[in-house]
Amino acid sequence: MAARAEGQGQSGAAMTKEPLRRVTRASPCPVCGRPDWCTVSADGHLVICMPQAEWAAKHSATGGYVHVLRNTPFRRDGLKVRTVRIEGSKCGWTDLDRLAEQCQEAVDSAALQALADSLGLSTGSLRRLRIGRDLRRRAWTFPMVNSAGQVVGIRLRFPNGRKLAVTGGHEGLFIPDGLDYAGPLIMAEGPTDCAALLDMEFSVIGRPSCSGGVRHCIEVARAYWPVDVVVMADGDQPGQRGAESLASALLAVARSVRVIWPPQGLKDGRAWRQAGATRVDVERAIEAAPVRKLAVRCGATGIAKGR
Repeated sequence: MAARAEGQGQSGAAMTKEPLRRVTRASPCPVCGRPDWCTVSADGHLVICMPQAEWAAKHSATGGYVHVLRNTPFRRDGLKVRTVRIEGSKCGWTDLDRLAEQCQEAVDSAALQALADSLGLSTGSLRRLRIGRDLRRRAWTFPMVNSAGQVVGIRLRFPNGRKLAVTGGHEGLFIPDGLDYAGPLIMAEGPTDCAALLDMEFSVIGRPSCSGGVRHCIEVARAYWPVDVVVMADGDQPGQRGAESLASALLAVARSVRVIWPPQGLKDGRAWRQAGATRVDVERAIEAAPVRKLAVRCGATGIAKGR
């Protein structure tokens, strides 16, 4: 017999007749990511998650915790980033800026410390990235900005690590407060890798994904010429391909470009730091990386001049 959703207030009452299905390996729980024990409504709006209490609406009478997902249901389609609709808003950049500020004001110090501990980061680096908390969506928020510092999008991070973005926004960069562009500017992938390198006292900005944010990165490099850029790639092949593509695009606007990645077996910059990497380790990797050069062909002679 199919389980039935438990009502909760006015919104829950509309779902009391909604049957719940068991999660599977092919369609795991959208809250905790597990392939068993949890149940989800057919429309994906209500979940009874057995292990995940954080952000739950209430405790379930049959065990576990009731989560009401009022936004676009999650589909496990292999994408790292999906979008969620903000009802009744087209989200111009001023609206997103206001939303980012409201989420910042909602951050609870104890909850932020727990998140930082789970990620192996400091609360200071997360606050420099203007982390916020969206209580309605039960997600952490990171504003994405353009090269002028305007909020153009908002990344959502859920308790199970699932990453979404707010509908109506656009991809941008994670640029920390107080960035002085001293020394090489590292371009990392995502806000948590950015935070890990901030904890090592580097000048760093975060890209929205391994292939995203290229135009914004070029604008930043052009605005702060002369600047030496280091692209930090993730350890997987998509991350390294994306880093190489960005490095090629930066050759025309940066004084120098290098590409580095964590040691074999480590996923990304945050994992590298959690494995014990220090600023010195990253500096050595930068020094060992060859400087990429822009080759200019002179007519039919085929002479290459490195820039």
